Order: sequence, then structure tokens, then C-alpha cells
Amino acid sequence: MTSSASTVQIQVNGEPHTCSAPITLPQLLEQLGFNPRLVAVEYNGEILHRQFWPQTHIQGGDRLEVVTIVGGG
Repeated sequence: MTSSASTVQIQVNGEPHTCSAPITLPQLLEQLGFNPRLVAVEYNGEILHRQFWPQTHIQGGDRLEVVTIVGGG
């Protein structure tokens, strides 16, 4: 049995990461230990609205900035 999964090199918050592919943005965030409900994501230089996350497939060379949203006053 052969698997179609491979790995890709990406950057997350300026650090190199290797992740399995194919993978969607929410899956990647969970794999990296982020709570997808509590972060904002810049994807290749653009703020990516949450509604587009499920159909965003991570590709080799992608650059993500993940910012945790902190509540309080």
C-alpha cells in the first residue's frame, strides 16, 4: 500500500517547519499546538479571513504568521 502523503517546508512566525501534506490550515494550526479559535493568521503576506481556512491547503514555501488573540482589559 502506498501513501500519497509527503512533507513540505513552510515558515511559521519566521521559523522553518516541516509538515505533512496534504494538510489544511486548521489541521496545521492544531498540529502546531494553536487553538484555531484564538488566533489570527497572515498567509503569505495577507490576513486570511477565518471563513477561508478550511479550503486553504498548505503548500511548500508558504509563510504564515500566527498571532494569538489575548482578551482582557
